[in-house]
Amino acid sequence: MATPQLILEPEFLKKLEALSLVSRRAYAGLTKGERRSVKRGASIEFADYREYSSGDDLRYVDWKAYGRLDKLFLKLFIEEEDLNLHLLIDTSKSMSFGSPLTKADYARRTAAALGYIALCEYDRVSVAPFSAGLREPMSPLRGKPGIVPFFRFLETKMPSEGETRFGDALTQYAARTTTGGIAVVISDFFDDTYQRGLKALMARNLQIVLLHVLDEDEIKPPLTGDLRLVDSETGEQGEVSISAHLLGRYEERLQKFYAELKSVSSRYGMDYVRTSTAVPFEDVILQFLRRGGLLR
Repeated sequence: MATPQLILEPEFLKKLEALSLVSRRAYAGLTKGERRSVKRGASIEFADYREYSSGDDLRYVDWKAYGRLDKLFLKLFIEEEDLNLHLLIDTSKSMSFGSPLTKADYARRTAAALGYIALCEYDRVSVAPFSAGLREPMSPLRGKPGIVPFFRFLETKMPSEGETRFGDALTQYAARTTTGGIAVVISDFFDDTYQRGLKALMARNLQIVLLHVLDEDEIKPPLTGDLRLVDSETGEQGEVSISAHLLGRYEERLQKFYAELKSVSSRYGMDYVRTSTAVPFEDVILQFLRRGGLLR
């Protein structure tokens, strides 16, 4: 039987147990349940105001503000509710690149950490591997009894194979998803249809986090001379002569790639975290994602 220790070290698991996922959105009034967690206090807190619109619940009008300003304002609250964590993991062939830790290994371990946090908090966790399309997803799990089957799925159902058709895969997932929550997309994003897929997820009222993983050799290729390069997904080959000028052009394209992803995430209100397999994945969890507000 698989155990969590096969993916994450026990000492790291203890650190994860002190964390929780944060999904915060403003709404008028109290209509949802509180997060089921022994670590949390009140389920809501005041966030902001907005002007009253016809049909709004008068119970949430701030009458003191009306007395001062002669305008009706509605109180907005921040809700903490039972979360759904959707882990969408790129399992295309390009994710098998890297040594000694592949991008696929890195993605799987990062997903394991996030899912472990959620399950310890009695949140629901779903896993959806994708490549040319959506692959067989893991049925949603909840609570600590789900930890072992969750880790087993990550260890046995995630082979890296096939091309990436980002747009098709995420659109398929969005079509079968009826719950909101947090969607963490872990990928190298080597497919230019990703925007279509992300827009489909947005239509499902999901808070989206993009975790962009590259290998250090993709960031700074240790290449020289005349080489035959092979596309890991399509098998296409090409002869190329590596020069300082060519590496400079590669760096420019890479920076443009980063900027585009960051711009897209900013434009659509998504969180974007870029990392490399040279960065300990523990740092992504304990530092980057906490700093970005996904964890606390």
